[in-house]
Amino acid sequence: MSSFYLTLSPYISMEAQLPSELNLVLIGRTGNGKSATGNSILGNKRLHSKRCARSVTETSERRSGTLPDGRAVNVIDTPGLFDPELPENYIAEEIVRCIELAKEGLHAVHLVLSITHRFTPEEFAAAEGLKRLFGPDIVDYTIVLFTGGDANHDDEENLDLDNYIRHEAPQGLKDLVRACHGRKVLFDNKTKDQERKTRQVSLLLGLVDQVLASNGGRPFTNELFEEAMERARKRSQREKLSIVPGLDRNELIRLKEEMERSYQEQHRTMLSMVMSHIRVLSSCMHVLSILFCNLRVPIFC
Repeated sequence: MSSFYLTLSPYISMEAQLPSELNLVLIGRTGNGKSATGNSILGNKRLHSKRCARSVTETSERRSGTLPDGRAVNVIDTPGLFDPELPENYIAEEIVRCIELAKEGLHAVHLVLSITHRFTPEEFAAAEGLKRLFGPDIVDYTIVLFTGGDANHDDEENLDLDNYIRHEAPQGLKDLVRACHGRKVLFDNKTKDQERKTRQVSLLLGLVDQVLASNGGRPFTNELFEEAMERARKRSQREKLSIVPGLDRNELIRLKEEMERSYQEQHRTMLSMVMSHIRVLSSCMHVLSILFCNLRVPIFC
């Protein structure tokens, strides 16, 4: 057992409350390395990744693996959500799909930024969009993950990250890291050094367990996730109808059609809920971008 888990014991009973399976979602701008980061967490190339200005990930996808401590992990990779150039209906569909892939709840949200790129209004939109879509509590589950660690091969990379945040980062980024209770980590997704790979994943999982400790071991969930759970339950019931003994064929068809209508109606309800949030966010983004550019007030707190 690692010393980190021993440190957590006053706050959370590892045996009773730490989940045996984790849902981790990657959010961020196209080109920041979300898919490569997911592969680093999983320990092998399960997600399609390459350096490209256009998103390689066109729809949210979930890949599973096993962590060194034996826990199962589901990594949910997303396209460039909250990109102002994407149609609102596409964004809404992808957010709903992401929620359905993690319907049991999110144990941590990784906001993926590149330390080699300027912090942009689009990235601010992703951060602010999370809060406006899911509510202020989502910040308690968010970890800021910087890619581009290959640009810095100093063994003390996290001290360097601290210096970057303190001395070089724009005020908006400082506000973001502070709002996430200082949870941040630097990843090198190109390294061939196994020790370095292990160390950075261990640091990230330590932050995930900090999130779990501060939230009583409970994943983030809200009415959207509850809708997704109910929708999954209805689909499961529909699939089981075929094995119900003594059910007339016509009655079976009628019941399946009725359940499918209910299933699709629930999907439309989820889309409507998400779209209403997206429209409010879009109407605010012009003002928020001005605040971001001027950096005169805290913008993520």
